[in-house]
Amino acid sequence: MKRIASVLAAAASLAACETAPVGPPVPPPYPPPPPPGAVFREQDFAWSTEPGGGRIDGVLAYRGGGYTCNDVILAPETPWSRARMRNLYLSTQAAAEPADEVRARTPPEHAREYAAYAKVAHCDAAGRFAFANLPDGGWFVITVAAPVGGGTRIAVMRHVVTTAGGAVRVVLR
Repeated sequence: MKRIASVLAAAASLAACETAPVGPPVPPPYPPPPPPGAVFREQDFAWSTEPGGGRIDGVLAYRGGGYTCNDVILAPETPWSRARMRNLYLSTQAAAEPADEVRARTPPEHAREYAAYAKVAHCDAAGRFAFANLPDGGWFVITVAAPVGGGTRIAVMRHVVTTAGGAVRVVLR
């Protein structure tokens, strides 16, 4: 019995020494540093300038409707652009984040060079868009979903892969 009491006393004294964090967690600085190896190299983007038989047919369906889009950006996947998506959207697969937050995380480095490889399509009144003559590869489809009645604009991103000259259907949610 004495031994149980001493074990309980020791456990209680250890628990009393534990400290809890004070205040809310401190967010990481934005934009976070790029991961090692995420260097902008124009040769990594070269494949995206070749013509191909691939196609992306898409539609904006954020929250089932009530949102419109204007332009849709198609960015080629490279180690650098993948790191950029991770920084901007906190994902490399799919995301919907407030556009102001994404803009605040956007580093200015290489913006002009990157833009030279991005393709642009326009949304129609139903939120549909298309990209044609694409080479096989990974792409990031990006748009800003604007609520019809005003409010918070949402940056929507989805990763897609074109292969063997086929069509890929993308729904941005």
